[in-house]
Amino acid sequence: MSNWPVWLPIREDLRELTAYGAPQLEVPTRLNTNENPYGPSKALISDIAESLRTIAENLNRYPDRDALELRAALVSYVNGSCGVDLTVAQTWAANGSNEVIQQIFQAFGGHGRTALGFVPSYSMHSIIARTTGTNWIDGHRDSDFTLSASSAISQITQSRPHLVFVTSPNNPTGTAVSLETQEAIIKAAREIGALVVVDEAYAEFARAGTISAITLVTDHPNVLVTRTMSKAFAMAGTRLGYLLAHSSVVDALMIVRLPYHLSSVTQGVALTALKHTDELLATVDAIKVQRDRIANELRAMGYQPVPSDANFVLFGPLADAKATWAALLARGVLVRDVGLPGLLRVTAGTEAETTAFLEALEEISQETK
Repeated sequence: MSNWPVWLPIREDLRELTAYGAPQLEVPTRLNTNENPYGPSKALISDIAESLRTIAENLNRYPDRDALELRAALVSYVNGSCGVDLTVAQTWAANGSNEVIQQIFQAFGGHGRTALGFVPSYSMHSIIARTTGTNWIDGHRDSDFTLSASSAISQITQSRPHLVFVTSPNNPTGTAVSLETQEAIIKAAREIGALVVVDEAYAEFARAGTISAITLVTDHPNVLVTRTMSKAFAMAGTRLGYLLAHSSVVDALMIVRLPYHLSSVTQGVALTALKHTDELLATVDAIKVQRDRIANELRAMGYQPVPSDANFVLFGPLADAKATWAALLARGVLVRDVGLPGLLRVTAGTEAETTAFLEALEEISQETK
């Protein structure tokens, strides 16, 4: 946007930027923002309501500034699911993983510093970099959207960034980066004094055998792993993200965080959800079934879906991705145009939502043949 009022002293480096956001449209089948389609159970709703009643009695008081109880519950979940032995001091939480990432840039980025990411990837990394005054470098992935150790190390060595971002599973492609490649990246970054941020927003959806970068935290103090409760835990409305890293990293984030940044309500809802972990994560397997179903049926239609370890599928080739997006929307199905030529991204929904998408796309495909 370049038509800012002349009297508005907006920073020069923000003048050409636009606000981030996916379309929020009321349609029968909304598969564009990688939300978990399964709402909370009656039991969870009841427990949340009871928790909020207790919290409401003390809303005149500030929340736990350091969210110690919540961080203890998060690290307990991580230790159990990843087979590690991390501590509360190695755990941090904020309002969505985006705020965690923003705090990382505030503490370790800024004017005169550089961050490197391998695109296409999560666009908020570069957006937050620019809004915090950090120079951003678009690195590259291979043509199949994978990332090899040799390519990543070469780019790190050449650009010598202060921060390296690795998204695994990657958004919008769904591709995971092997643990061996991640460890090689972390070691290369350590040699130049850089931190590596591994964004694992979709980690719980990864296929069997995919190992989390959280297992590298103990041996590699320069790796920071961010996660979220928005996807697998179906808590997008709660806005709760978290980080696992060396305790010194957490100490640095405490410097830049706003006082009492996590409300009592957010902490209470997240804590209650974590008590229902088994119930909430049971939806992950159902979503993975629909993700694989989408990929298989897209192949049968003649499309080429990108192998996915997330809860979505990137697919093409499409002669006109924007026209296909519009045609799907006209049939009540909202998917995501991520700006990659000839490609669209669809979230794996319920069985009924997945069927609606596949039937709509098949109809469009038949009309264009």
